[in-house]
Amino acid sequence: MAAEVDPEYFDPLAVDPEEARDVARWRTAERKRLREARRALSAPERNAVGDALMAGLERLLGAEAVGAGDEIVSFYWPIKDEPDLRPLMTAMHAAGRRIALPLVETRAAPLVFRLWTPQTRMQRGHWNIPVPPPDAPEVVPDVVLAPLMGWDGAGYRLGYGGGYFDRTLAALSPRPFRIGVGLASAQLPTIYPQPHDIPMDVILTERGTEVSA
Repeated sequence: MAAEVDPEYFDPLAVDPEEARDVARWRTAERKRLREARRALSAPERNAVGDALMAGLERLLGAEAVGAGDEIVSFYWPIKDEPDLRPLMTAMHAAGRRIALPLVETRAAPLVFRLWTPQTRMQRGHWNIPVPPPDAPEVVPDVVLAPLMGWDGAGYRLGYGGGYFDRTLAALSPRPFRIGVGLASAQLPTIYPQPHDIPMDVILTERGTEVSA
C-alpha cells in the first residue's frame, strides 16, 4: 500500500515480458520524480490541497452514483507527504457513515479492510503504517479510495509499485466503486497500463473530478 515499492514488480503474464520490464523501469523513475515534486510542496500548499480534496470527496461521496448511507468507505492513512484526509474520516463517522482502513495481513496478497472509528486504538502494521487492531471488524468496502502517485486520462493510477491495490480490486466481488486520489500536477499522458492494472471509476484531484467512468 504505502511503502511497498518493488522496482521489479510486473505481470509475468504480460504479452511481452521485456516491454513489461521497460514499463516497470519507467514507472520507478516516474515515482521518484513525482514523489520529489510532492515532497517539495510547502505546508500551506499541502494543507490547501488536502482541504480541496476533502471538499471534492464530500460532494462525490454524497452523489447518487456513488451511494450514501450504509455503504462502507475505505480511506487510507496518510504517509509519504500524502494529503491528510483524516478530518473527513472523522466528520463522516460523526455523520453515521462506516469507515474502513486497508492493511497488509499477508505480503503479496490482497489487502484486508477493518472498520475504523476515532476511538480505534491503532497499532503499527507493515511498514509501520497505523492500522486498526485484529479485534476490529473485518469488512468488504463498497467504496475504495486509492492514493496515487500519478494518473492518466484513461483512469489508470500509478501507485507505489507493490501491486496491492490492483490485487485487492481484482479479488473483491462485487468490485467496489474506485476513487483514485492525488495531485493534479501528477497527470501523465499514460501510465502504459499492463494486464494487471485496474482503472479507477473516478480520479479526484484538488481541481475536482478529472476522470469519471
